[in-house]
Amino acid sequence: MNQQRRLLYWQVLTVTLLVIGYAGYYLCRSDLSVALPLIVQGLTERGISADVARVRLADIASLGVLAYAIGKFVSGGVADFLGGRRNFLAGMGGSVLFTILFALAGGFPLFTLSWFANRLVQSTGWTGMVKISSRWFSYATYGTVMGVVSLSYLFGDAASRQFMAVLIGRGVGWRGVFFIAAGTLFVIFLLNLFLLRETPKDVGLEEPHANPLNLFKEEGEDPEPRGLGDLLGPLVRSWVFWLVCLLSLGFTLVRETFNLWTPTYFNQVVGLNPAGAAQESALFPFFGGISVLVAGYASDRFKRGGRAAIIFYGLVLTGITLLILGYVDFGASKVWPVVLVTVVAFLMLGPYSYFAGAISLDFGGKHGSATAAGIIDGISYLGAVTAGGGMGRISVAYGWKGAFAVLAGVCWLSSVAALAYLRHQRKAVGGRQ
Repeated sequence: MNQQRRLLYWQVLTVTLLVIGYAGYYLCRSDLSVALPLIVQGLTERGISADVARVRLADIASLGVLAYAIGKFVSGGVADFLGGRRNFLAGMGGSVLFTILFALAGGFPLFTLSWFANRLVQSTGWTGMVKISSRWFSYATYGTVMGVVSLSYLFGDAASRQFMAVLIGRGVGWRGVFFIAAGTLFVIFLLNLFLLRETPKDVGLEEPHANPLNLFKEEGEDPEPRGLGDLLGPLVRSWVFWLVCLLSLGFTLVRETFNLWTPTYFNQVVGLNPAGAAQESALFPFFGGISVLVAGYASDRFKRGGRAAIIFYGLVLTGITLLILGYVDFGASKVWPVVLVTVVAFLMLGPYSYFAGAISLDFGGKHGSATAAGIIDGISYLGAVTAGGGMGRISVAYGWKGAFAVLAGVCWLSSVAALAYLRHQRKAVGGRQ
């Protein structure tokens, strides 16, 4: 087998392991969303009102997002200094332990502690994946490769929800769902522990080149930063980098709202039973996965200006769809609300996947891609903290009509930043920076 064929073999194996591994993370992340109606039901049987239980659990989810955001700021730098493989495996192992702890919990204090810790350790997973990808793949394929890798959190989320829906449909309680999720992730952890490699050099192959337009210039090819200033300086001095952070914040708020609340919306408003709500909620990440593949391929064909255009138009059209979802009366139809939720997924999740994926690799190369992804994701998830408690309170006070109107406003405000980013990228492609 020649060098090129060996590299292709190991690249395919690496992508497969990353996709399976990060998809496994979602077994221990989507379990709270899927099991939320059952947990609320269990708490109401203990004398807690359904609205109070829903808001308290939403606050726990928001604290989990906060933990995830905090962890992102640290984990990116750790991955760039120490390697992505360690990050990736540590996140899986910690998530298994804290998911089991949540299942053993009997009340809100331990629910809060275990979910906070679970999301904190899970923050290491994506930055680890970005660092590994920066060393295995050429910049000419960043969009396509990161599109495929992003399927891990979309198809993986969809598959996890379907799997847990089957468990619930067969009478498994929410604690059983959590235990089974943890056990499955542990098996995936072992698979990656034995097969995943940090770099082509570990198997005697050369690393592909990073994007020559990265913010670190020639140092972008060096996978080991000299220090914290060397790692952070070029990123924090770039206004375009901060603009991308702002854009990612808007997308993440919408995505996290749907990730958490879709089963509850389908159950309480559309009228589906808990198992049916969990099953239909899987359509959101599934169609998002299709969007990611289309957007990733398109971004490599149309280059950087194309990515920015897809981001802009995706935001505008998502806002329109959200208003239709909130303000059109569908009567007793259970089909149209589900269809429109999947349309939202298709319009926004492809563009969303760029920020902590291909765009982070463009910014950081092999030198600081994980840090770029960590900062972008960290800022995004700080804003998305409101997707839990904040959106829960809005849905209680103003109904889902009000919640969808707020999300539409977020999309249209973000589109203003997207337009500025589009103009910059068109100038950059034209060589007039």
